[in-house]
Amino acid sequence: MRSDRHSPLAAPQEATTIGGYCTAIAKALDASGVDSERIFRSVGVQPHMANGPMVRLPVATLTRLYRACVAATNNPYFGLSVARHIHISNLHALGYALAASSTLLDFCRRLERHFRLVSQTATLRVIEAGDRITLCATDFNIEVSGETEDAFVCFLVLTMRMLYKPGFNPLSVEFHRPMPREGDEPYRAFMRAPVSFSNQTTTLTFDRYELIQPLTGACPELAQVNDNIANQYLARLDRNDVVTGVTQKIIELLPSGDCSREKVAEALCMSPATLQVRLAKRGNSFLQLMDDTRRELACDYMRQRTRSVTEITFLLGFTSTSNFARAFKRWTGISPTQFREDRSE
Repeated sequence: MRSDRHSPLAAPQEATTIGGYCTAIAKALDASGVDSERIFRSVGVQPHMANGPMVRLPVATLTRLYRACVAATNNPYFGLSVARHIHISNLHALGYALAASSTLLDFCRRLERHFRLVSQTATLRVIEAGDRITLCATDFNIEVSGETEDAFVCFLVLTMRMLYKPGFNPLSVEFHRPMPREGDEPYRAFMRAPVSFSNQTTTLTFDRYELIQPLTGACPELAQVNDNIANQYLARLDRNDVVTGVTQKIIELLPSGDCSREKVAEALCMSPATLQVRLAKRGNSFLQLMDDTRRELACDYMRQRTRSVTEITFLLGFTSTSNFARAFKRWTGISPTQFREDRSE
């Protein structure tokens, strides 16, 4: 994520971040012996900002708040301190879905899908290449403070350690922000891995084997319930975002067996042609979104052992279990039966 030490980029709309960060920032200030209410008021932020799922904070305001915090605490690594005070519940439904993930790879993919809830400053991508998996923040549309980047990246690593094992470490971490004048030792100590700064993207690289290990707190049913709530939050946040709207309607209409482009367009109060044009402008298509949504739902449903393959076939709008099985093998390379057997070993 980009540092605020360069001239800011223009964004088409005011980018926001989840308001729950303010709770962690206030705790970090108080732990440092600094009056958090005074600092918050100095930058025009309510000291006791509501921690609701749709409470948003402009990124520019968050940057001002972090600058004031660094000055008040005289701590150039204040973002690292904040990371230790971010609780997964500060992300609301998304946080609970992340905590119920089946593997850390599932965790990363879920975060990729819902990252706009956390921040509208960039795109988060999961990149798989051989025995390495990379979580990469790119396509920045606005500058953010180095402390924002520090807090988020370190929170991710702390959460992964909590869900998997304390000794878990990334293979390497690349920050976009410049290295603080005081040096990088706190970052290396925190990550227990090589770190670098002033990169084009913010990137965490992991060992694939570690990311596919089952997590003891996995609960696919709970993850899906909260995924659905997070999707509703996204739809409210991005009312004018056609991809979010189409995806939500596909999820709603699939069980009916009538999830055509025409039906989705009608539900969104536009013509099928307009729908296709708007999706094309986002580099997408209805068929691709349908396939992607079915794939993600299929894997989530298959992890829920209480659901039969027949029920999943119905929920995804397939006409027969054989059609579903063929699609599932195309998506994953294995049959639904093998998928479940692999996860029972």
